[in-house]
Amino acid sequence: MEIPVLNMTDQPPVIPHPTYKVGVRRHTRSVMIGGIKVGGGAPISVQTMTKTKTSDIEGTVKQIVDAADAGCDIVRVTVNDKEAADAMAEIVRQSPIPVVADIHFNHIFALKAIQANVAKVRINPGNIGSKDRIYEVLTAAKDKGIPIRIGVNSGSLEEDILEKHGYPTAEALYESAMRHVGICDEFGFRDVIISVKSTDVRLMIEAYRLVAERTDIPLHLGVTEAGTTRIGTIKSAVGIGTLLAEGIGDTIRVSLTDEPVKEIEVGKEILRSLGLASRNVELIACPTCGRLEVDLFGIMAQLEERLEGVKKPVKVAVLGCVVNGPGEASEADIGIAAGKGVGILYRKGEVVRKVKESEIVDVIVEEVLKFQPETGNN
Repeated sequence: MEIPVLNMTDQPPVIPHPTYKVGVRRHTRSVMIGGIKVGGGAPISVQTMTKTKTSDIEGTVKQIVDAADAGCDIVRVTVNDKEAADAMAEIVRQSPIPVVADIHFNHIFALKAIQANVAKVRINPGNIGSKDRIYEVLTAAKDKGIPIRIGVNSGSLEEDILEKHGYPTAEALYESAMRHVGICDEFGFRDVIISVKSTDVRLMIEAYRLVAERTDIPLHLGVTEAGTTRIGTIKSAVGIGTLLAEGIGDTIRVSLTDEPVKEIEVGKEILRSLGLASRNVELIACPTCGRLEVDLFGIMAQLEERLEGVKKPVKVAVLGCVVNGPGEASEADIGIAAGKGVGILYRKGEVVRKVKESEIVDVIVEEVLKFQPETGNN
């Protein structure tokens, strides 16, 4: 009896890639986005995109300010019509963080955004027409020291590249990105960042690995159109997190069907989970089970609210039972192992004292506020 051979032609190929070590960053050239350095060993920045009509200056600026308060480093704003282009100068003037103009096809909008002093332009040079138009945009950007992000998406690849590869593949995404990089190189423009996004997490990972292996260009990571908060968070954590763990990635954006602040919260948590960001309080809690003997849900909700604005690299663990609690709590900067209405307070692995359940939140907040990070933390 013959064993049938499975037809694997519809499966995207697995792309060989270098073996990266967690914590060992890929070396890239550096690019400045406003006052923020991207690549070249700089800290990984977190981005979001406004979801207002750009012509609504007040609403757009409010979203930017809220995102900045949540820890956003760079914000992208769509420039999709004349009204949006006209609003950019005032938005840039009022924004507390660097603003990126998101532009497709229209070189006039790109020129107006550059005149408005945006910090970066997201545009694919090959899509804006003649060489004269490309030269005009790249020259204007170069004169002002404004970088360009080349953004390739598996859902909008060029027809000739799709025809060549048959369907979106990692090689197709790489080829598209490098086509636009080549145009920039032709005009002597090197301040570029690349993104090669897809809704398919495996494809996105493979495409970024290819660019990382073959170039020294900084990479902006993202799973495009990731979806609702629950699904989008999972897909982004898998895709972005995998690449970051391999040392790949210089900026990130979590794309959610939700408010920009939620995207920032998820992005920061991805970085913290890999030890790549430690500017805020990290809260750790057990998943709870039948051994739970305190109101852990209420305690954690209060702590999240009261510590939300504290910008300090401190790890706080609150465990609700005596089985795993002492060990986990002692490994945190500040820990509580609770049971039967009381908790044992740990500070840097040392037992400090007992506290009543009703005092746990106040005691932890007090400990966080007086906590002194070790030299070298940021």
